[in-house]
Amino acid sequence: MSKRNHRKHRRFRFRRQTRPGAAPGTLETHPDSPSPAIHVIAFNQDQCIEEDIENIERISQYLGKYHVTWINVDGLGDAITLQQIGKLFGIHPLALEDVINVHQRAKVEAYDSQLFIVVRMMRDIERLQTEQLSLFLGKNYVLTFQDIPGDCLEHVRERIRTGSGRTRKENADYLAYSIIDAVVDAYFPVVEGLAERLDSLEEEITANPTSEIYTRIHHVKNDILFLRRRIWPHRDIINELARDENPLIRDETRIYLRDCYDHTSQLIDLLEVSREMASSLRDFCMSIVSNRMNEVMKVLTIIATIFIPLSFIAGVYGMNFNTDLRGNMPELLWPYGYWWALGLMLAVALGLLVFFRRKGWIGPPRPPSLDNLMESDQGKS
Repeated sequence: MSKRNHRKHRRFRFRRQTRPGAAPGTLETHPDSPSPAIHVIAFNQDQCIEEDIENIERISQYLGKYHVTWINVDGLGDAITLQQIGKLFGIHPLALEDVINVHQRAKVEAYDSQLFIVVRMMRDIERLQTEQLSLFLGKNYVLTFQDIPGDCLEHVRERIRTGSGRTRKENADYLAYSIIDAVVDAYFPVVEGLAERLDSLEEEITANPTSEIYTRIHHVKNDILFLRRRIWPHRDIINELARDENPLIRDETRIYLRDCYDHTSQLIDLLEVSREMASSLRDFCMSIVSNRMNEVMKVLTIIATIFIPLSFIAGVYGMNFNTDLRGNMPELLWPYGYWWALGLMLAVALGLLVFFRRKGWIGPPRPPSLDNLMESDQGKS
């Protein structure tokens, strides 16, 4: 199995961190996960403070001083630090367990004083790998957890730093919407890239279809199904956030969430079109390959059919009979017997070629006769 195919299969697997039978809320981190790095952006309409902190208790100073505080945690390799953060924000142990087990599908869960939202964020566009982004929405804060540093949220941070847009004028629910919208919009380049791959494959199929192209179509179709499984749950959770009543989400923000819902619907529609196109290209490639094989078999069959009577004639005149006896192949003594045999072979070959052409088996297709057209029209009527 090639390295690329190996990555394809590995992308659909996950490993649960919590051991089977462990008590609910047990936190078991992966040994390869990096240690948590906490980054805080606290802002109001007139001011923005950004800081990397190590002392968790310092977070509480921002929560009471600024209108909205965004705490982002990169790395899930220290269970004690995560428990301290959970205690500070009053996170339910089951929700904190879902943060560490990063195989969760997109979902939303409501707790007493916060909303727990899970989305799948694009991490590697080339290999189509996603990463779980866990988001907790409170009254005046947004808390996010990522397994690996690096994300698609830099545009949101830049709008906060520069004060452009509405983020610094709105509450924490608008910041949560901006994060979800950035995650959803990051899928568009990936989906458009799949469409471009299908277009290039269509050109290659028309020019020179091969079995290797058929394999590439299969890989693209697997990528489409993978993205569809990742994007589809986002539409459900965004619809739930936009329609269900919750004191943490204002009516003004629901309008933007409905727009984000439209984005997920567009992504799903694009993936459906790409999936149908991939299926059509696969059938198209198979039909072209089959037609070329049929043409080859047709030529070989015609050649074999022509040489069958020629081989028969050559076999008959190649038999060594005694010509002194009566009835034993007098042509062997003819002065022009050799040329007679060759002429007979040539006449048989030409006769077969004329017969094949009249039948329309070789050469350009014959136009339908008037009688055939009349019979066809009568059959349709």
